[in-house]
Amino acid sequence: MFGFDLFWFVDTGAIFVLAFLIDIVLGEYPDRIHPTIAIGKLVVYLKAKAKHKNARIEKVNGILMTLCVIITFALPVFVLLYVLKNLPYPFGEILYIIVGAVLFKATFAVSGMGQYTKPIAAALKQGDLGGARKWLPYIVRRDPNSLGERQIISAAVESIAESTTDGITAPFFFFALLGVPGAFAYRVINTLDSMVGYKNETYKNIGWFSAKLDTLTNYLPARLTAYLMVGVSFVLGESWRMSWHILQRDKHKTASPNAGYTISAMAGALGIQLEKLGYYKLGDEGRYLSWGDIGRALRIMVGTSVLFGLVIVLPILVFRIFIVGG
Repeated sequence: MFGFDLFWFVDTGAIFVLAFLIDIVLGEYPDRIHPTIAIGKLVVYLKAKAKHKNARIEKVNGILMTLCVIITFALPVFVLLYVLKNLPYPFGEILYIIVGAVLFKATFAVSGMGQYTKPIAAALKQGDLGGARKWLPYIVRRDPNSLGERQIISAAVESIAESTTDGITAPFFFFALLGVPGAFAYRVINTLDSMVGYKNETYKNIGWFSAKLDTLTNYLPARLTAYLMVGVSFVLGESWRMSWHILQRDKHKTASPNAGYTISAMAGALGIQLEKLGYYKLGDEGRYLSWGDIGRALRIMVGTSVLFGLVIVLPILVFRIFIVGG
């Protein structure tokens, strides 16, 4: 982004490692300072302005809304880091790495998923179905009161599997390609999709562009993540052969062209069937789902995140130095 040389590689690697450590140690940022909350507020404001009686105009407004939010958040990040990078050495270099890491951390959440799913497992371990239901809305949109223990566990594990891509490895991927501003651009796209990317009368026009972008940006990360998940299953002693088998068989069974990859790989690794009632069943029906499956899924998620950093992010950074910058 600012010059493809060894110093850039070291700085970028330092940002990545420091951001990962911030996530592990501190977890999610408070809502009052989290950029995703600010992104959401801007989307709420703009989507009201984007509504129009004419479908074509509404679609154009949806494009403009998406581009506006991306620029609003990614451009200031680029400018800030550019300014810091060009301050006198070594203060500029140090500030660039620290600020870059703090900002990059806001685009992904490794430990954050555990903050919401571990209480579900803890409640189910105690037989507290009501307590588990209270935590479920933090990770899925399903009505918790209509779900039994099996469905709650399934929803939690599915969310962990899908979030491995859109909450971790996809931001990693775009960081490797485009730096911190690229990770921010991805986070904006993913947030937009979660807010307006629905095929209903309200959002089918203003949300179509962000939904398409989300599908496109997740396409490669989802597939890379799923196959790395198989490898991590081997390392962790899970059923990697079944993970591979179920991934190949069930990856296209979800409405999303991307989500089925990691969910099916996770279902096979854990030897369970994951089901969203009325939509899909991934994996083979075998043993009864246990609250312990949530913890096992989190281990696979963390392992996949680390492996993605080693075998995807690192080679891309090297490629950028020796091919693009050569």
